[in-house]
Amino acid sequence: MLSKARIKLIQSLQIKKNRKAHQLFVVEGKKQVAELLQSSFQIQSLVATAAFITEYAQDIKNNIEITTVSEDELRKASLQQQPQEALAIVKMPASQFNPDSLPNQFTIMLDGIQDPGNLGTIIRIADWYGIKQVVCSLDCVDVFNPKTIQATMGSFIRVNVYYTDLQHLVKNTPAPVYAAVMHGQNLHQTIFSKEGILLIGNEGNGISDHLLRWPHQPITIPKFGGAESLNAGVAAAIICDAWARSAAV
Repeated sequence: MLSKARIKLIQSLQIKKNRKAHQLFVVEGKKQVAELLQSSFQIQSLVATAAFITEYAQDIKNNIEITTVSEDELRKASLQQQPQEALAIVKMPASQFNPDSLPNQFTIMLDGIQDPGNLGTIIRIADWYGIKQVVCSLDCVDVFNPKTIQATMGSFIRVNVYYTDLQHLVKNTPAPVYAAVMHGQNLHQTIFSKEGILLIGNEGNGISDHLLRWPHQPITIPKFGGAESLNAGVAAAIICDAWARSAAV
């Protein structure tokens, strides 16, 4: 049976300051939790139906606290509208960004992304294209926000996400910086290097002026219709596809 204290803890992890205080976050859904069980993430406790526990018994480590619940009990604790079989309380991984990694791979860099769904989608896109790291400005939405985790569909397991001061990185990196702006070189005429940085800005205001003052290559997705702008996640997908095609040549 799921205790009131455990339900209270799970609910409290919706809030960033509580996640930070406990160094815990929540992962929900059969697919995501199943992937999580096979990863290096440390799961503190698992709340799941008997059917899920039976199906994935071989993947559940001995040090994981298990609570078997009915679907109704899971619904009471869940942060989702339609919970699916399993919920895990997970320890935040210790991570430290290494600036020396920038010239050696392709990195997505995000400036002021506020929507958790956008961040989660971009992490999922990075995973699709084999991009191993996303570097966020300090004012970006929290990667461990439940909505962000849900939107990644498990890709947070394979993509490292870091938070740091972007100005210092953009100013000092030898890697080419491709900045997604409204008026730049036509994306489809851009020849990308295999190593570099894709810089995407805030949903409403774009990339901060203090970042654009440093050397960069402005790129633009050509527009053929009347839409004012593109969702940050959609833009990231289009540009990553162009990069993948160009870098593969």
